[in-house]
Amino acid sequence: MPVPLLDLHAQFAALREDVMEALGAVIERQHFIMGEEVARLEQAIAQLSHAAFGIACASGTDALLLSLKALDLQAGDEVITSPFTFFATAGAIWNAGGTPVFVDIDSETFNLEVAAVEAAITPRTRAIVPVHLFGQMAPLEALLPLARRHGLAVIEDAAQAIGARRRIDGPWRMAGELGTTGAFSFFPSKNLGAWGDGGMIVTQDAALAERLRRLRTHGGAKQYHHDEVGTNSRLDTLQAAVLLAKLPRLAGWSAARRERAARYDAALADVPGIRAPVVDVANEHIFHQYTVRVERRDALRQHLSGKGIGSAVYYPTPLHLQPCFSALGYGAGQLPRSECAAREVLSLPVYPELSEGQQDEVIAALRSFAP
Repeated sequence: MPVPLLDLHAQFAALREDVMEALGAVIERQHFIMGEEVARLEQAIAQLSHAAFGIACASGTDALLLSLKALDLQAGDEVITSPFTFFATAGAIWNAGGTPVFVDIDSETFNLEVAAVEAAITPRTRAIVPVHLFGQMAPLEALLPLARRHGLAVIEDAAQAIGARRRIDGPWRMAGELGTTGAFSFFPSKNLGAWGDGGMIVTQDAALAERLRRLRTHGGAKQYHHDEVGTNSRLDTLQAAVLLAKLPRLAGWSAARRERAARYDAALADVPGIRAPVVDVANEHIFHQYTVRVERRDALRQHLSGKGIGSAVYYPTPLHLQPCFSALGYGAGQLPRSECAAREVLSLPVYPELSEGQQDEVIAALRSFAP
């Protein structure tokens, strides 16, 4: 049977009535921009993230960009981040006026390696952007003290990690809770996905939250009065309504993803040539992606495709080797763990609606692959 990488049709079938009712309420009121659902979603995501404030915006990219613009970066200011992530992470740094500084990743979790971050700090460094990649959090218990010692902001790129958490000094801490800001994406394929683009910033800082709200509405808190030059980055009310209808299911969806991941782990334990993802013992992973490592990755992907099984490569070219960043002077071999990951990673179907029979098809195809 064919098994897609993601099946949003199956998700919609399970929540059709709730979503359509929520959309209908917005349509009846005809309040499509910054309607009451936006404020409700801001409060709900802030509460989920153990943050004081939520600031909705037009995309996950804008959640990063606005957070970085609030730092007032100047020419030559550096921001340390990962090269093994979606382009928006580094693109937002560049577009906010900063210089991305790429450091290598931990080869097991794919998240930033703390020692590499520390070695990259210079007098020009202004911030660190750790990426909670594929749904598990970076080691903030080490990155945050490092940032404090050097007076740096920490912008959590939590685009793939809404609802993820990590034990830090005992209690669970949520993605987005501890950084200067946390940035979420509601792109349709995310664990909590809208029916279009959408994003959210969370923070504990009241003054920063107020400024971010200004920045998303052309730099003014009052219509036609502009304290600074901002941009237009508002979340549509219809998207907020969709997300509010989905949000009560998020914890169950995350648990279902973990169950499917555990089933893959058990099935692949004795399969040569395929390495299951490593979960840091401090993390509760939400498995936005279930990403294996395979030396013959492209051959495996072709093998799966031939059996009607979806897969994806996130990400085939690390950011330090992208043509648009060639002026930064990075070369092949400079960040070897990131480059190796880019050659070996393959993400498999792990969505909550994936049936046991469908997963059995994926497992059988994986087990039949000749390493």
